[in-house]
Order: sequence, then structure tokens, then C-alpha cells
Amino acid sequence: MSEVSGNGRLAGKVAVISGASSGIGRAAFELFGREGAKVVATARREEKLREGLEAVEAAGGEGIVVPADLEDDTSPERIARAAVDEYGRIDVLVCNAGVGWKYGEEHPGTMAGVHEATVENWRDVIGGVDLEGYFTMIHAVLPRMLEQESGSIVNVASMAGVTGLYDAHAYTAAKGAIINLTRSMAITYAKQNVRANSVCPGFIDTAMIAPAIELFKDAATKYAMVPMGRPGRPEEIANALLFFASEESSYCTGSALLVDGGSTSRSFAA
Repeated sequence: MSEVSGNGRLAGKVAVISGASSGIGRAAFELFGREGAKVVATARREEKLREGLEAVEAAGGEGIVVPADLEDDTSPERIARAAVDEYGRIDVLVCNAGVGWKYGEEHPGTMAGVHEATVENWRDVIGGVDLEGYFTMIHAVLPRMLEQESGSIVNVASMAGVTGLYDAHAYTAAKGAIINLTRSMAITYAKQNVRANSVCPGFIDTAMIAPAIELFKDAATKYAMVPMGRPGRPEEIANALLFFASEESSYCTGSALLVDGGSTSRSFAA
């Protein structure tokens, strides 16, 4: 693992990352720290956040952790205020906190189709962190970016936001909404030099979608799921997030980058 250098791709930037305790968020937390950002990491599990911070600091990086539950309406402003109090500004916001198929095992019906889900199931996903949590985090951070006339908002959506699924209809609705919200923000705030882009992961090897990852153990099934025949790694999504957070993507706004091993590129499974 490389040490932080003064010319990292995010040197001098302050980045807020939600859902930073595990999976994609944790990978981004560590990568952004190595690339020179001062990282403000938030999630519900403080002990996991502190493990991430230790890894960042061991590589020479810097950051703080702000344990918070985004279903608490007061959390986003508290997170944004902590970032500004500590570092004076916010240059990057990565909205990543969300739920997946694992959540459906713990909350039956939330990853079902419309014919099986209840209104409560729908609200649990749409009104929870999968959509409303993105809005509330952006709502807290965006005024700071508009005031400083610069910023990059990167929303983690899903390949399920651009293609349909046979189940998880509330999830697909939330991810599709995130992509179009991102596009709307992109054209609205471009004049203030605030960019907004989304990254759309496919099957990524995280606990969130562990039930789906199990299917890759079957030699035939894995190629039916993903042309590359494997799930992605959290670090591969973190690299895409880094691109949009950095000045390397300075002419990108409103983009939706698919990082899915080719899953959405085919018309039918092999």
C-alpha cells in the first residue's frame, strides 16, 4: 500500500463519504485518504469507521469519523457541520450509504416485486437511506459547495438503476431516481462549478449483496450473471468514485458510469 504524497489525486480536498464503514464506502475511505484527501467518514458503526481511519492514518492520510444514522433527520447537517468545523470546507461528497439484497433477508418484502411488497416495504427503502438519505446528505452539503462555487457530488447508484430486475422493485426505483436526480443537479448547478455524477456498480463482492454473490460459485451461472464471470471488488468501484471526485473528471457532469463487468451490455444471458 502506497504512502500519501503531496501530489495525490485529491491533495488539498475535503471529502465526505457516507456508508464508509464497509464495502464500497470503506474502500473509498481508504483510497481517498491515500490520494491526499482529508476524509470525513460517516456510517452507523463507529468501531468499523475507526478501523478505516486507522488504515488511512497508517498510510499517512488524515481524516475524522462521524458516527451517524441517516434515517435521523438531524444527522446530515451534523455531519456537514463537523466537516466544516474541522477542515473549513467540503469539496467532495460521496453518497454511498444504502441497502441491498441482504436487507431483504432481514426485512422481508423490501426486496420483492410490486405484487408482493407492501406499502411499508416500499417506504422502508424509498424513504430510508436508499433515496431519502441521499437527498438529505446532498441537502446539507450542497449549500456549502454553492457558497464556495466549487464541488463534486458523486452518487453511488446501481446497474439496477438503468435496467430492470425481476425483484427488488423499490430498490430499482430508488437507484433510477438517484441517477436522474444526479442529472438534474448537474444541469442546475453547473454555473456554480458544482459537478454531479453517478457510479452504477454491478454485482460487487460485499456483505450487502451476499445472497447474490453465492451464485458465482456455480461455473455456469457466473457467466450468465456477468460476462466477465466474476463479481467486482469494492476497490474497483472506489477507483471510479476517485475519478469523479478528482479534477481528472473536470468536464464530466451528469454522467452515469456503469462498472458492472459487462452485465448491462448484452441483450440476453449466454
